[in-house]
Amino acid sequence: MLVSGPNGAGKTNLLEALHVGTQGFSPRTRSAAQLVRLGAQAARVRLRGTHDGVSLETELALDLRDARRARLNGERLPSADHLRQRLRTLVFTPDRLAVVKAGPAARRAYLDRAAGRLFPSRALLPLEYGSALGQRNAALRRVAAGLSSADALAPWTAAVAALGAELVELRRAAVAALAGPFAETAALLGLARAVLAYEEAAPSAEEHEHRLALDLERGMTGLGPHLHEVSLAAGGRELRRFGSQGEQRIAVLALVLAEAAVLRERHGASPLVLLDDVLSELDERRRRALAELVAGGGQTVITATSAAVLPLSPAQELAVRDGEVRPV
Repeated sequence: MLVSGPNGAGKTNLLEALHVGTQGFSPRTRSAAQLVRLGAQAARVRLRGTHDGVSLETELALDLRDARRARLNGERLPSADHLRQRLRTLVFTPDRLAVVKAGPAARRAYLDRAAGRLFPSRALLPLEYGSALGQRNAALRRVAAGLSSADALAPWTAAVAALGAELVELRRAAVAALAGPFAETAALLGLARAVLAYEEAAPSAEEHEHRLALDLERGMTGLGPHLHEVSLAAGGRELRRFGSQGEQRIAVLALVLAEAAVLRERHGASPLVLLDDVLSELDERRRRALAELVAGGGQTVITATSAAVLPLSPAQELAVRDGEVRPV
């Protein structure tokens, strides 16, 4: 599906609504105040469609005075977060270039989200590790302040080491699943020899104990997957420091499309793919390659300022003008 219209017409708002209605949150902000129309107190997103051949309807209610409320096929979900456990949506926006351009935390967060989608039964593992890490850091500060004995650290050190090992294993499994499709997709889009890699190791409880004095001095845990790097490179060059803006854009786009392909293969159903302003910095050859990639890959929604920039005819075309969406 191609959604075209001038800048500021509301194309990104439409994609954001699709993401909110299928995932329970915006890819742009976690603040409800930024999703509700100025001067209003509430908003609602309601979507109808099919998923894996089955009809579905979602509804998400946003209220500045209350928690978000989500329904799926009329069933009230325990929380809005449960939508993303039932439905899969992937998104590219220009902001997502931070996965390449920003520091290691952005790449770790990307990989952990992707791992959760690829291995749903282990999706909470990064949160569990983060919780144990927070408890150990708090215990370190209490011991350093003389408010607790060093013995109180032992259970949290063991938990951080054990959960850290599981998290490293999960990340490695995710990279193993994504690295090949990522390299292939990037090559089709003109980025040769692209590499996604995670080569870190999980520290043991003994390694944590060995640097205990330094951790006590700093009040934080200085080893573990919360500090690891995820490598994105092409042609032997680290894309964060040595990639052009166009190469960085292709890398993030290739990550999204590679994950979509893996999810489709693993789960038998294609995720909804949202590509916002993805064509503006691609030359004609790469635009055609992208159009051919998404043509047979399930439902993909692409926004553009002009329908002419998409080399192939879309299955469906919508035009956005002044906040109104109309079929073409």
